[in-house]
Amino acid sequence: MQMNELPAQQAGAARAVPVTGVRARKFFEGTDWVAEEVPVALEYNGVSHAVMLASPSDLEDFAFGFSLTEGIVDEMSQIRDLEVSSSPQGITVHVGIASSCFARLKDRRRSLAGRTGCGLCGTDSLAQAVRLPAPLGSDARFAASAVTRALAGLRDKQLLLGITGATHAAAWCNAAGEIMLLREDVGRHNALDKLVGALRRGKFSAGEGFIVVTSRASYEMVHKTAVAGVALLAAVSGVTGLAVDVARDAGVALLGFARGEDLSVYCHAERIHLDHAA
Repeated sequence: MQMNELPAQQAGAARAVPVTGVRARKFFEGTDWVAEEVPVALEYNGVSHAVMLASPSDLEDFAFGFSLTEGIVDEMSQIRDLEVSSSPQGITVHVGIASSCFARLKDRRRSLAGRTGCGLCGTDSLAQAVRLPAPLGSDARFAASAVTRALAGLRDKQLLLGITGATHAAAWCNAAGEIMLLREDVGRHNALDKLVGALRRGKFSAGEGFIVVTSRASYEMVHKTAVAGVALLAAVSGVTGLAVDVARDAGVALLGFARGEDLSVYCHAERIHLDHAA
């Protein structure tokens, strides 16, 4: 695939580099496309909050999604403005948020002042390490055949993966299994944050569909899915024990090893109809 086949917002997410090697016992040399991995700083009301290594694409979606899933804001209207700027060191996303949200963020940061070695996401206690999402009130149910259909169409939608082989994807699919939105990134969490941001910015009825991810399903992936209001998360790879626990409490059906027509349901099996497999 050529770079001009990528959407405009992904044009800077890969670049060509020289490469040599051996394939099928024969020496080769040429160029290859590699995924860019860039420091992206998220700055709220002029104060730097986090720096992530991310693909430099769909960064507005990323900032909206990250702000929501990390609890920095509770709703889209609390994000007042957003601007992206670049420097030789990386990219900064300047986010203006409501004063009440900024005060809460400052209190969170103040509680960490002078502490070191917390080890997980800048938290200073076990109580802060795992944030439990509010339980979903959804009665959404989906057919296993819809998940199969989504998986079948996933690879063709991953344009950045197609030229680099180095990125994850998160996709939101309607109840029929049609992929309606997809975002890619070198980081699986980033891809899901971008997807959540795109869902909210596009004002989709997120709860009417489900999410598939090309990675394992950890606690964070379940948490972000629940914050998005989505009741089913299907992961191509495995799941963690904490992900199962959080998904069970949040009302999220958690599927792992979803490949082809195969899938494993770890909780809330009532949300998925498996009769097609009989």
